[in-house]
Amino acid sequence: MAPPGPASALSTSSEPLSRSIFRKFLLMLCSLLTSLYVFYCLAERCQTLSGPVVGLSGGGEEAGAPGGGVLAGGPRELAVWPAAAQRKRLLQLPQWRRRRPPAPRDDGEEAAWEEESPGLSGGPGGSGAGSTVAEAPPGTLALLLDEGSKQLPQAIIIGVKKGGTRALLEFLRVHPDVRAVGAEPHFFDRSYDKGLAWYRDLMPRTLDGQITMEKTPSYFVTREAPARISAMSKDTKLIVVVRDPVTRAISDYTQTLSKRPDIPTFESLTFKNRTTGLIDTSWSAIQIGIYAKHLEHWLRHFPIRQMLFVSGERLISDPAGELGRVQDFLGLKRIITDKHFYFNKTKGFPCLKKAEGSSRPHCLGKTKGRTHPEIDREVVRRLREFYRPFNLKFYQMTGHDFGWD
Repeated sequence: MAPPGPASALSTSSEPLSRSIFRKFLLMLCSLLTSLYVFYCLAERCQTLSGPVVGLSGGGEEAGAPGGGVLAGGPRELAVWPAAAQRKRLLQLPQWRRRRPPAPRDDGEEAAWEEESPGLSGGPGGSGAGSTVAEAPPGTLALLLDEGSKQLPQAIIIGVKKGGTRALLEFLRVHPDVRAVGAEPHFFDRSYDKGLAWYRDLMPRTLDGQITMEKTPSYFVTREAPARISAMSKDTKLIVVVRDPVTRAISDYTQTLSKRPDIPTFESLTFKNRTTGLIDTSWSAIQIGIYAKHLEHWLRHFPIRQMLFVSGERLISDPAGELGRVQDFLGLKRIITDKHFYFNKTKGFPCLKKAEGSSRPHCLGKTKGRTHPEIDREVVRRLREFYRPFNLKFYQMTGHDFGWD
């Protein structure tokens, strides 16, 4: 048999080469198509991230209309937003939600949200026990956008401790035009020497039209805070959440008692001399409640029109009403309405049906709403007599009767 000729040998060697080139071409094509698909998915993900957006109500009302705005967390409720509004929501999503109970701060304020089971408390009047584990929403991709800028706060919740400041802040964070620091910065009372640049860096990024906020209840009773905030900006809007000073003092004591069970009784701490009935105003639980005295310091640096006084009692009985006042004060559209709340009978205060960064019901943590110890009625009566003149002066200064007497 004759050996193959030169043409036949060339054809035989070129066939494996052609197949190799073809395979490489297919691999490159597959790789290119896969990359295009991944980029397409990421682009779509940026535009349709789930979370509590202000969408359309079941009746087809305009998103954000007074009385018509609802929180949407699932695909069926998701409204089609303009690109600018979508970027606002992306920026509003939190970086991470810790999957463990929030650690108490040294001033007793907790980063205080716990997530409840929809089956237990998904509707009005629900009373689920809940848990302290919060789901991490799929919004961390928003941090890669690097949009917006960090601004010094235009509004600050300055007080008061155990008045309802945490509830107010978390309710406000539902609003798409509010960006707030979750933890208390304590800049104007403890960290002022670190400078405004350090303070600004704590703030979240905001877009045009959004308000930067923070809350630190101890500011209200810090003598240096009014002048320091005024030096930052004389236009800063200030919010004070106040509560019946007697109830507030008992709540303050209850919080301390939960951490230090060996402290003296409320009665013994209240009086310098129980026989004479002389109240010990050096005790912080009593001193904080002399609102008129603290307000005098603030009015030396800010006009009363730049301060809003929120009733801690009404924040429980009518959260939507108080939030309406706050939104008006901040120049915001009334988006947060009674549709956002339900009353939790177990806890005894209102909860959000859907909180910021989640599509599930949220309530303040288990450290909120503690049962108060039984206090001697005579002690309560004397405390009310002590606070009465200060309360009346506070009513006159603010132009609002809170009805504590």
